Amino acid sequence: MARRKYVVGNWKMNGLKAALDEARAIFAGAAEHAAVDVALCPPFTLIGAMADAAPGAAVGGQDCHAAAAGAYTGSVAAPMLADAGARLVIVGHSERREGFGESDADVKAKAEAALAAGLSVILCVGEPRDVRESGGAIAYVLAQVAGSLPAAFDPARLAIAYEPIWAIGTGLVPTVVDVAAMHGAIRARLGELSGPAAAEAMRLLYGGSVNGDNAAELLDAGDVDGALVGGASLTAAKFLPIVAAAAQLG
Repeated sequence: MARRKYVVGNWKMNGLKAALDEARAIFAGAAEHAAVDVALCPPFTLIGAMADAAPGAAVGGQDCHAAAAGAYTGSVAAPMLADAGARLVIVGHSERREGFGESDADVKAKAEAALAAGLSVILCVGEPRDVRESGGAIAYVLAQVAGSLPAAFDPARLAIAYEPIWAIGTGLVPTVVDVAAMHGAIRARLGELSGPAAAEAMRLLYGGSVNGDNAAELLDAGDVDGALVGGASLTAAKFLPIVAAAAQLG
């Protein structure tokens, strides 16, 4: 099965209204690469404005609460994201797992809530540096996959993003061989958990210091169907070369 390439920008805690011009430029440039699905996930405050500024574009959230509503001050529910114009959401990013203590069970609940609200989901997994250096990276990540995977899902609406924690924002990047090995192991585990058809249909993204210089090599690794991009997604000049690299491989 040919899986469409998928390149998603995670703006993290960056972006004011002035950044909407950059988002327009990104989506306009991405439209020249019709074989690649492109999305941007800005801060909550920009979701509605970005969706309005780029009609038809895939705009998403960076997190959601597991509950559809309630007394959760400061949180945002998946139906609220959808109501604001979001079409997808990232859950389980390492900055949530590590910084906010989110467990696999928390991530699973958020993913299920997002799917129930009609959103697509990018579910993040990844190992810290000490686990990588000890040789336990694959076992660690596969345990995250098993613990975080929704009980039921449409594989067309769920992607897994492998982001080694030690590579996020550091400039450090695993070897292409290591990336391919991890993605292959994830797909094999998904086959055991959800069946071979679902595993074959799901897209697996790589994230962690992806840029225009290394994108082609990383995106060409076995079982890599796209990228979840952090800092390089903030400007068209840095993000669109990654989209173009994906298009060349699509």
